Amino acid sequence: MTLSGVHVPLITPFDSTGAVAYGVLRDLAHDMLAAGASGLVALGTTAEPAALDDAERAGVLDTLTAVCHRRGVPLLVGANTAAELRALAGHPAVTGALCLVPPFVRPGEDGVVAHFAALAAASPVPLVVYHVPHRTGQDLSAGALRRVAALAGVAGVKYAPVAVDADAVDLLADPPPGFAVLAATDTLLSPMLALGAPGAILASAHIATAQFVTLADDWRAGRSERTRPLGHRLARLSAALFAEPNPAVIKGVLHAQGRIPTAAVRLPLLPAAPASIDAALRCLP
Repeated sequence: MTLSGVHVPLITPFDSTGAVAYGVLRDLAHDMLAAGASGLVALGTTAEPAALDDAERAGVLDTLTAVCHRRGVPLLVGANTAAELRALAGHPAVTGALCLVPPFVRPGEDGVVAHFAALAAASPVPLVVYHVPHRTGQDLSAGALRRVAALAGVAGVKYAPVAVDADAVDLLADPPPGFAVLAATDTLLSPMLALGAPGAILASAHIATAQFVTLADDWRAGRSERTRPLGHRLARLSAALFAEPNPAVIKGVLHAQGRIPTAAVRLPLLPAAPASIDAALRCLP
């Protein structure tokens, strides 16, 4: 599996009764792909998967599987246990699984490597490791990520550091062969692309999708003069979209644009404040 370009981790839209709006989800998926997104992510953290029941998760997966199969694009699916991974075998359009570094328990680097070795052995599809240390509490050095990259069945990492630090530079300056380092801290997209990231998994790309795609394409093509100003504008947009817990502001903006029926999120999240939504709308390029 080759991973590059902008991949959108889709929200789960809800209708006025609180039910999942599957038709709206399908239309959003087509919109993202028509705007140039290279692929989609189902049931990532932006989708509020913990707030969905089993039937809803299955419905989301079926909806996005159908879209990606029809359009011939990659679909990653959030899956964090061996059982969840094995269940993906019945979905031939699924090209990979997005697997979070174990949160809260902080097992150490050796434990993380052993964990992903076990998951990769159980999975019918390649893994993309989701490394977001400010949420999981587990930092991984570039050396540890290289050990993960060497595991059979691991295709890349959704890399979301809080800053472009020495480990990020180390990993992007000399990435392991066949291992995609995908940018995932939305406000740091430009510097990560400038360092060599082949693409990104970006919740912000729900909004101004085509501009995020242009940014990634321009960095890969070396068109830095027009890329930098666009990167600055999109970083401001991303900061505004993450002013409250994700995906509350993104849903607020999509609703304001008439693209989803409500801005509703499920507990423990709360809807974004109108001021936050207005601030994000003012940042649209």
